[in-house]
Amino acid sequence: MGSSGEAIRSINHWDMTVRSSAATTAKKATEDFGSLTFNEEAQRARLPKDVYRALRRSIAQGESLDPSIADIVASALKDWAVEHGATHYTHWFQPMTGITAEKHDAFLNPTPDGRAVAEFSGKELVKGEPDASSFPSGGMRSTFEARGYTAWDPTSPPWLLVTPQGTTLVIPTAFVSWTGEALDKKTPLLRSMEAISKQAVRILRLFGSKAQRVVTTCGPEQEYFLIDREFYFNRPDLINAGRTLFGAKPPKGQEMEDHYFGSIPDRVLAFMMDTERELYKVGVPVKTRHNEVAPSQYEVAPIFENANVATDHQMMTMEMMRRIAPKYGLACLLHEKPFAGVNGSGKHLNWSMSDDFGNNLLNPGETPHDNMQFLVFCGAVLRAVNKNQGLLRFSIASAGNDHRLGANEAPPAIISVFLGDMLTDIFQQIEKAGSAKTTKQGGVLDIGVTVLPKLPRDAGDRNRTSPFAFTGNKFEFRAVSANQSIAWPNIALNVAVTESLEYCAVELEKGLKEGKKLQAAVKLLLSKLIKENKRIIFNGNNYSDEWQKEAGKRGLLNHRTSVDAFGEALKPDVVKAFSRYGVLNDRELKARYEVALEQYNKTVNVEAQLAVLMANRYILPAAIRYQAEVAESVSAVKAAGANAKEARRSLEELVGLSEELKVRVDHLQKLLEHESNGEPLKHAKYFRDKVIPAMTTLRETGDALESIVPHDLWPFPTYREMLFIK
Repeated sequence: MGSSGEAIRSINHWDMTVRSSAATTAKKATEDFGSLTFNEEAQRARLPKDVYRALRRSIAQGESLDPSIADIVASALKDWAVEHGATHYTHWFQPMTGITAEKHDAFLNPTPDGRAVAEFSGKELVKGEPDASSFPSGGMRSTFEARGYTAWDPTSPPWLLVTPQGTTLVIPTAFVSWTGEALDKKTPLLRSMEAISKQAVRILRLFGSKAQRVVTTCGPEQEYFLIDREFYFNRPDLINAGRTLFGAKPPKGQEMEDHYFGSIPDRVLAFMMDTERELYKVGVPVKTRHNEVAPSQYEVAPIFENANVATDHQMMTMEMMRRIAPKYGLACLLHEKPFAGVNGSGKHLNWSMSDDFGNNLLNPGETPHDNMQFLVFCGAVLRAVNKNQGLLRFSIASAGNDHRLGANEAPPAIISVFLGDMLTDIFQQIEKAGSAKTTKQGGVLDIGVTVLPKLPRDAGDRNRTSPFAFTGNKFEFRAVSANQSIAWPNIALNVAVTESLEYCAVELEKGLKEGKKLQAAVKLLLSKLIKENKRIIFNGNNYSDEWQKEAGKRGLLNHRTSVDAFGEALKPDVVKAFSRYGVLNDRELKARYEVALEQYNKTVNVEAQLAVLMANRYILPAAIRYQAEVAESVSAVKAAGANAKEARRSLEELVGLSEELKVRVDHLQKLLEHESNGEPLKHAKYFRDKVIPAMTTLRETGDALESIVPHDLWPFPTYREMLFIK
């Protein structure tokens, strides 16, 4: 283990390197953007016109691609990749681990004359065959049932992974078993997008739209921490668990509120710029960067995209940040709560719907009270959240997110909707009178300084405590965690909203069939939607104790832990909806439940084993060494005939904490010896009720020892060093 002094010297070296390095002339971002993707421009330039049009139809309209043109596309794709230095290709997929997977194959094939040629067929483009038994399957695959397939997703552009050692063509794919069951996150996401499109178009038709297709769109805000790699490698908990299992609160945390939107340190800014450049090249439209609330916490956010492509891009963003951070001597931490006592990290999922003309269906327009189409879609989302609180809570459930949800830093475990003053007023008008006559206006904000401009003011404020907030022309699902794929929250939202849109379509069609005008049918529907689902609307402080009580009175779910929420995936209405819209059959859905439980159990088990290891091998020896020093000092003082009262008191405190640490670590170790082959949910409850509380009490003792053991004896970098030395 290296010392903190060595780490600090390394940090100083990096800082001087960043400051003194000469500025390099880079290409314009507009020139770089998409340069390493087989995007529409590359397709148009390299494919025959009829093949290009067929591929674009497949992408834009969701049509199946004619297998006969796969060889032509594959050849053009291979030529493009090889010209950029690619020697290998990989089918890149997203198994239920929540991360990405890839197997690389070479383009090169030997020839009889001893040379080699680059070859890539349509069959190789369209289908790969990785082992399907080594990934989590929730019981859908046995160890001996290894056959699985990756299927090319033409709607997400292939891209090039460029490293100093070489280049690989990355082909986004779905991952299914030999039986055709979804083993990944992309397949059900694409299915859910088709389902919501069908029902959304059904409603648009009633309003006279000629739209053929609706896509869900999203833009996930990614929060993360950056710390020096020297510190990272001196923390076994960060290496193996992604979060600190011990760590005393520093004298200064985030109390001064001086980090949020503050000046970005040079080394961090260099990392951000480098990451952005690389993401631009592979077509990821990142736009925003800034310091977040906690010290050493930051955020990157992209522009809205098709939800499927955005999900791929989000996984690429996390991979790119992890890959580039070491270039600057940094470690990128994506855990939901790497440091206790300061804010954790979320991934706020901004979600909306857009038709094939580019119209955002959640854009209220200038006069929302007159915008019946918007009000129907907004009301449908309101109903979807109310009817599917449990599903949405399940979609963001994990052992890591349990450390974040419910604290005064993230939405609580209660799912509610913030509509804001303007929309709430409109819906209240509709509930009372059957229609809305006015829209609240924000007016103009006069700052009171002549030289400063008068600013147009929004009709309502924002609410950062809400788990699901309307933010102008989209909903922001704020409870999503930093470390997870956005695929599952997207899928859950899509299924919930699909069911709600179908309900609205049926109600409107029934009204029209009965002879009502569209406006009358819409008024009747909206009034019903509001009356039946208004309990989900809450515009106040979601962190308050009063809201906890009020939510209980309203009958809202409050799953405080993930273990409480897991069962929501198997509720009959949820199973029925996933099956009805062809997103996941009951076996596939149950597999997601099983995988979630398995990951929870494994995560807590790893953390508990690590806590035992760190306490026994690092903290206790450090405390005993200090005990010996203090005991020797006490003996020396007494031998000299002086009073060692305070030294003896310090020794007694140290001995007491050391004994307490040993008792608590032995207790935790004993708890970990329980039988682990039982029913997974029972096992998860045991971890939640027994193991996690034991880890908490062990940490309290360890952190108390950190506060009195000298710095030169303490085996780990402290919060004060990791969070503030940049």
